[in-house]
Amino acid sequence: MTKNQKKLRRDKIRRRVRAKITGTPERPRLCIYRSLKHIDLQIIDDAKGETLVASSTKQSNLKDELSGKTFTERAAIVGKDIAQKAVEAGITSVVFDRSGYLYHGKVKAVAEAAREGGLKF
Repeated sequence: MTKNQKKLRRDKIRRRVRAKITGTPERPRLCIYRSLKHIDLQIIDDAKGETLVASSTKQSNLKDELSGKTFTERAAIVGKDIAQKAVEAGITSVVFDRSGYLYHGKVKAVAEAAREGGLKF
């Protein structure tokens, strides 16, 4: 499978999932994006079209904690960070949007860490 075919496949899955999942004010959407180097998480209220909470491996406050870790361990740290920020913002329940990525490895680590941090989905 070429790189372009993989991207088209993921986009097709992402569109299919997003047709069924929406973030409401009561249960916003936890959206994940991963690249080769970084992972980005956002909690989005689709009714208003705004990002409520965000976390990423690019954040300067996590640099010391992330250094020397594997990508999966870094993903788990970011998952705990977004769960902590969400609980502080009064968000306890979310809808998980894996954005077409398979639920294993980094994506699974993010989800499990967010659950441990207090989010329900």
